[in-house]
Amino acid sequence: MNTPSNNDKQLFKDFVQKIGYEFDENTLENFELKFQKAYTFLPELAIFAGSYLVRKTTQRVTHPPKKIKNNIRIFFHNIIHTHQGTSGKEKQLPSVRISSASTPQTTIFRQGTEANIVLVIIDADYLRSFLQSDAEKFAFLCHLDEHFLIEEMMTDDILRTVNEIISEGKKQKLKDYFYKLKTLKLLYYLFESLSQRDSTKPVLKWSERDITAIYNVRNAIAADLSQAHTISELKRIAGMNELKMRQLFKQIFGKGIYEYYQHLRMTEAARMLREDKLSVSEAGYALGFENLSHFTRLFEQHIGMKPKKYSSQF
Repeated sequence: MNTPSNNDKQLFKDFVQKIGYEFDENTLENFELKFQKAYTFLPELAIFAGSYLVRKTTQRVTHPPKKIKNNIRIFFHNIIHTHQGTSGKEKQLPSVRISSASTPQTTIFRQGTEANIVLVIIDADYLRSFLQSDAEKFAFLCHLDEHFLIEEMMTDDILRTVNEIISEGKKQKLKDYFYKLKTLKLLYYLFESLSQRDSTKPVLKWSERDITAIYNVRNAIAADLSQAHTISELKRIAGMNELKMRQLFKQIFGKGIYEYYQHLRMTEAARMLREDKLSVSEAGYALGFENLSHFTRLFEQHIGMKPKKYSSQF
């Protein structure tokens, strides 16, 4: 890793100028570069991928890009999953955050952490043409003057496609065509996942303080997957009443609090089987299950197959 070179800085500078972002290039000195890529298909689409080690805590306030005005921003965060165990430190969860151009975006990059992101900025009309007959389910995307924020956990298909974009060597022929196709494939998998929600339509209006509170709840849930928090504990963390907490949590994350907790557990179980090569019983016990039959049923419900069969693929 190294401090961004002049060429790296120029690539970033060219990208933000093309899409019309305002950015202080001096903040790049706060990061050590691992890699970055950027492609623009204006006026409908732009994509940026980067991985950095944060040298100094930095806060970034993102304003709407001027060259893609009616845009929707899709951030793929923590695309390289750093496992920190099932308890203790806050997990850096792979996730996808989708927001309108008008939604305030403040991101804090903390010293000593890795910042791994893929950013897709897409024109709302172009997205609707891409969704075609399915666009009605996401009709709230039409109202870009209203704030909306939803977050989706990354499926295996999303993660695989993101990593194809990141790891693919430099194309000598039809490069732009290749990366545009990959980006559209990524959007397909994302909206396929989103379409499984009961509803993506925003119900509650929220403040930035509300969003911070709900993410504090999510982080508390993720910090220890071996034991569920009580609702009383989560209400105290959120600093809001139970009904509002539950409604806002489901609006953003697409699942109720307990269902989300169980889905996180099963996602982590799949990672343990796939990457750590744990046995089914080892993964189940590590995540707090005493009844392995219950663990197997939940795993199949959330992942789509029994854990033993899933494990045998790797």
